[in-house]
Amino acid sequence: MPPGPGAPSDTPQPPAPHDPVDDVLVALADPTRRAVLDAVAGGPGSATAIAAGLPVSRQAVVKHLAVLERAGLVVATRTGREVRYEVRPEPLTTTARRLTALAATWDARLATIKRIAEQRD
Repeated sequence: MPPGPGAPSDTPQPPAPHDPVDDVLVALADPTRRAVLDAVAGGPGSATAIAAGLPVSRQAVVKHLAVLERAGLVVATRTGREVRYEVRPEPLTTTARRLTALAATWDARLATIKRIAEQRD
């Protein structure tokens, strides 16, 4: 007998497709990481230079930069022994567009609810 509605299935489900916007949102969820991104947005710099302006260690900054790099928000460029980090704005722009579209959808839904509620008065 097949499982009822809402019941778990024994059939394995394919993984959801990877969404880069998820990576950006995860990366931006941490306030220290946002501060690191803000510091890099001020101009390219090394982890040491970025850490100098923040209340965290250089090692912590390097870990945060790795998360930001995996999300595509920064790019690392090696010049000799130095690694310099620079902001990549494209993932932020894509995420902002997605959130703007989501906000517009919810604004339309809420306007519909308001209209229906006002018609009942």
